[in-house]
Amino acid sequence: MIGDTFTVRNDLDQIAAAFLGTPLAGLPIGHGPSGTVLVADIDPERLHEAWQAAEALVPVLGRRPVMVTDDFDDTLRIRPEPEPGPSKSELRAFAEAAESSEPWLTYRHYSEDDEVDEGEVEYYARGLAGADLTALVSDVALPAPRQTLERALYDRLLADADLHARVLGSVRFVTQTDYWYTPDGVLLMLVPTSDVRSSAYWVDFYGAPTRQCQRRLAEVLAQWRDRWDARLVASWGTMLQLQVGRCPAPGDEAWTAAGQIKALAPNLDLSRWEVAVAMSAGDAWFVHNRP
Repeated sequence: MIGDTFTVRNDLDQIAAAFLGTPLAGLPIGHGPSGTVLVADIDPERLHEAWQAAEALVPVLGRRPVMVTDDFDDTLRIRPEPEPGPSKSELRAFAEAAESSEPWLTYRHYSEDDEVDEGEVEYYARGLAGADLTALVSDVALPAPRQTLERALYDRLLADADLHARVLGSVRFVTQTDYWYTPDGVLLMLVPTSDVRSSAYWVDFYGAPTRQCQRRLAEVLAQWRDRWDARLVASWGTMLQLQVGRCPAPGDEAWTAAGQIKALAPNLDLSRWEVAVAMSAGDAWFVHNRP
């Protein structure tokens, strides 16, 4: 349900009043592209704190927040007059199409169907920790699908506390905010909806270059919100950053989440089993998809 999508608070003074007592108080506010509101002069070093303040105000303002940057896009600027956004019917159609889009039939990592042959196991089993974990999968018949080998490696790693701790120490950075990208110029965009699916209409992401792809991304964000309480903090064009409220549990949940992150982030230079280890140990996700 889109819910209160069109209960839009377009009064900039009202938004400014809601910001009083928060890190957003006193910042320049104006009309942004396609029905949005932009808040300028966000301190890049406090962007997460600023986003959290805006996220807490969604029930008041009826607008979802997402951090954006004008480092690469000079159209992201405050306008003197409001710019029309999508119609109510257009946004409803977008959200309905997103819900039926089955994104994981399209979003798949390019290595999803790879097979591992004799002599290649060490390459896949070493990882960032530098430990030779081939002994953990010595009984896996080769050639084997890469996903089968990696899942066996991950499951057996979970059963070895010392090895698991060693690997976790090397990969946990990918689920921490320290790993996030920080641009020079940061703006807060308030989109004219409180609905998670609908809000993706305004998300600029290299991995979703068409409206059809945006609908799939919208469903991904809705599923992640429902399952992991993952909330989109920032969209930097080739990067998405999310705050996660419920970390996936080790095992099936972390394995599933890792596969989905890898599907959207082909530039993440970690194996799926490594990402799965990190998934249960941090509350920040980073999705990178660049040319």
